[in-house]
Amino acid sequence: MKREDVFEFFSRLAADNPHPETELEYVNDFTLLVAVVLSAQATDAGVNKATRALFREVDTPDKMVALGEDGLKQHIKTIGLFNTKAKNVIALSEALIRDHGGAVPADRDALEALPGVGRKTANVVMNTAFGAETFAVDTHIFRVGNRTKLAPGKTVLAVEKKLEKVVPQPFRLHAHHWLILHGRYTCKARTPECWRCVVEDLCPYKPKTAAPKKPKTAPAH
Repeated sequence: MKREDVFEFFSRLAADNPHPETELEYVNDFTLLVAVVLSAQATDAGVNKATRALFREVDTPDKMVALGEDGLKQHIKTIGLFNTKAKNVIALSEALIRDHGGAVPADRDALEALPGVGRKTANVVMNTAFGAETFAVDTHIFRVGNRTKLAPGKTVLAVEKKLEKVVPQPFRLHAHHWLILHGRYTCKARTPECWRCVVEDLCPYKPKTAAPKKPKTAPAH
């Protein structure tokens, strides 16, 4: 995508949604980190449903360790891979207490050293909690990056590196949220809703999906 088209692309997404935010619910940096770890291969809506009651009671690493693995499992058993995730959340809580005085670090390497935290999770936390201009590439962003030719790449890391290079100011801080939401609600995996897409004319994807036909109504007698 040409540089001027990239600027126009993000200008329109920004105009359409001036204040994009993560759809994960959280109360502080720690609960954000936990929610992002739980959201791997799960939907944000499913995670929110499981964590609402949890985060009312448990909002610090100390409280999480006190709850324990079995207690945590009771809260998150509706989420995929909950056994492994419960183990990781307790272990990362212990690591935060031991290595960071119970605070979530704002550093990528420190975050990635925590159990269950990969590059994508670290990027989300750095962006949402600390305002870092990071690009957390999930399946939605991977698809949108390739489909629109905004940031084509064969791997998640390749798409992330391309976004690092091409996304201009003033869009860098919120770019990954705009792309996630665009992929989740408009540029969908099976059938992109091109007919209502604000960047449709900037995107080379073919054939564009037409609006669904309205059912014919029977003539009034």
